[in-house]
Amino acid sequence: MKNIALVVGASGITGSNLAEKLLSTGWETFGLARNPNTNIEGLKPVAADLLDIESLKTALADVEPTHVYITTWMRNDTEAENIRVNGLMVRNILDVLSAKKSVQHVALVTGLKHYLGPFEAYASAGFLPETPLREEHPRLNIENFYYAQEDEVYAAAERDGFSWSIHRPHTVIGKAVGNAMNMGTTLATYATICKETGRKFTWPGSAAQWNGLSDVTDARILAEHLIWASTTEAAKNEAFNVVNGDVFRWSRLWFKIADYFGVEAVGFDGEIHPLEKEMANDGEKWQEIAQQYELKEASLSRLASAWHTDLDLGRPIEVMTNMAKSRKLGFTVFQDTEETFYELFDQLREVKLIP
Repeated sequence: MKNIALVVGASGITGSNLAEKLLSTGWETFGLARNPNTNIEGLKPVAADLLDIESLKTALADVEPTHVYITTWMRNDTEAENIRVNGLMVRNILDVLSAKKSVQHVALVTGLKHYLGPFEAYASAGFLPETPLREEHPRLNIENFYYAQEDEVYAAAERDGFSWSIHRPHTVIGKAVGNAMNMGTTLATYATICKETGRKFTWPGSAAQWNGLSDVTDARILAEHLIWASTTEAAKNEAFNVVNGDVFRWSRLWFKIADYFGVEAVGFDGEIHPLEKEMANDGEKWQEIAQQYELKEASLSRLASAWHTDLDLGRPIEVMTNMAKSRKLGFTVFQDTEETFYELFDQLREVKLIP
């Protein structure tokens, strides 16, 4: 039987990289989003609102996927609303597809908030797990929209008989515009602004993150992992951490990134300097930079997500994940993290998103 993929959230970092990888390996691939990605050759766009079940029924009338990859979420003001909205989005898409009886596997992308807690209690006292993070770590005794999303997948799998996989990346590094969580591009725009204004490239985060070990997830590694888990019998009905496979310290990488952009770096100086505050008044400057260098995106808010980078870099503990479960089952793909950042920056320059 031919593999037919439905990538839910195909305009984001994870979804767009996954769609490109699926297409490169011969999958028929549909990309669902409110504003579908039309820049990927071969991707069949599906425009729909995940909160509108009638919209989904209409958009998916002629789509019968064998594999569904859920890579999107929606940020709300409270965790209770995150649970309601994001759980409903997963339920709606799986309910609409249920009648088709075509789905063999559903892969859901969540993340390390599974272990660290939701935005309202992110990596705070009482919610600090032992690291490296392992998949068997129990759920926290606190509301978390990732748990709600998982439960919707589990319930639909029991009802419809498909297999599932849960994927928990660390910070995802890759190219996307308008993405809510985009550290790589956020740092690229910050470094660009520093260079153009003569400001110093100042570490925004905590001592624990500066000095401790960390890891990240290249969007291309995540794409490989999603396809592997959804097509490998031994990996079905399992939850997985997924990262590049190496570890690093920001105390080294920060200076390497500064060297790439030709700016002066300042490391941890005993205080946290939130990037959201640092970049709060840079929107007009970015418009000037975009005009000067003929960049394709003049809105800084569509490139940078300083609030999320602050969450990641401000954690009070070092955070890294254990990949043993995937390795034991045969996933051996590896990515050098420094190259992940440099290759992203090169790509951003190539497509005229940074000068």
